[in-house]
Amino acid sequence: MGKLLKVAIIATVLLAAVSNQAAWAQERKKTPALREQVYSQLARAQELADAGDVPAGLQVLQAVEQKLSSMNSYERAMLWNFYAYMHYGQDNIDQAIIYFAKVVDEEALPLALEQNTLFSLAQLALGQGNYQQSLGYLERWQQLVPVDQHSKAFVLKAQALYQAGDYAAALMPITQAIDGAVAKSVIPDENWLVLQRAIYFELKQTDQVAKVLEQMVRWYNKPEYWVQLAGVYGQLGEEAKQLAMLEAAYQQGFLVKGTDLLNLAQTYFFSDLPYKSGRVLEQALADQKVERNLRNLKMLAQAWVAARETDKAVEALAAAAELSDDGELDAQRATVLLNAERHQAAIAAAQAALTKGNLQQPGTMHLVIGMAELNQENYNAALQAFARAKEFEQSRSTASQWQRYAEAELEQAQRLAEINRS
Repeated sequence: MGKLLKVAIIATVLLAAVSNQAAWAQERKKTPALREQVYSQLARAQELADAGDVPAGLQVLQAVEQKLSSMNSYERAMLWNFYAYMHYGQDNIDQAIIYFAKVVDEEALPLALEQNTLFSLAQLALGQGNYQQSLGYLERWQQLVPVDQHSKAFVLKAQALYQAGDYAAALMPITQAIDGAVAKSVIPDENWLVLQRAIYFELKQTDQVAKVLEQMVRWYNKPEYWVQLAGVYGQLGEEAKQLAMLEAAYQQGFLVKGTDLLNLAQTYFFSDLPYKSGRVLEQALADQKVERNLRNLKMLAQAWVAARETDKAVEALAAAAELSDDGELDAQRATVLLNAERHQAAIAAAQAALTKGNLQQPGTMHLVIGMAELNQENYNAALQAFARAKEFEQSRSTASQWQRYAEAELEQAQRLAEINRS
């Protein structure tokens, strides 16, 4: 705190000199002198505060305040200024604001002191959540400084307007601050773009949110901005850009959260790239970045099925089936195995599905068993399975067709057998 107070006093002495350089200061009332007897007491209060005895320093200020009627406006302003800095140093911001406000309420202040105090008040009020008060102090500050210095307050004004809920008004000053930095070939402060992005979001201007994030990716290259930009592209229906961003982020090692990896896997899948989807999800599961739960294993299986990776699909379906309360995943596994002409495995999976139960179309599993048996020329077993399939309305018509086909195949096999025996 001592260092803060010393800076305050040095700055105060210099401020009077600075104010005399401004052309518009000529119309202001002349600032009265700070008498030695007042200054010495203020300096004593500072020394006590520097030594860590703030209460004693405040007592000295209170003693000075007893002589308030004999003090001029500049001496009073300095007294309030010391009060303010002491309270600020003790993190008593509300009291600091009260005393800084007393400073600017005095007449005939050095211009720079009034300017800086008003700006400090705007910052402190913003920090305390008093947004309209902050904007009021900024308006008074702007009346005291030339237009070419207004840029100093662009960000502060935008923050206060944003917090006050006036998003449309907040957009102009933050954009001016960013454009000013860019015009000087300087990368703007990252928080400025964070604020601009938030404003566009509140204004529901998603295309502008994307443009801000594009700049954030270019200037700051943080993983979260790549992911956020991909998400915004998705909202805008620009799936190709969304995938490109996610893929580039993944290749740079920026996707470390399970949610981001799942998002990439889903984006790959819906972009007709199921193999890449499976690879990403398989690695995420192996790295324990995503939970090995039913939902994620079903997603993995879906990717491998679409990619026609039979072994991987069967493995994922079997793992998912262990976590499921019904036989649907075993039923899907049976179908995959049948299509891969792994007949015995298909029969076993279909039987597992029927045993587990709760199937939407149980007749289909009897069809799978029948077809697998038929492909192995086990005609009687096939006919038995088709007969069971006919017991279910959804599979009755198909089962009848397969039954007739199996009977014909059986009859032909029997005739061939008789010919071979003769």
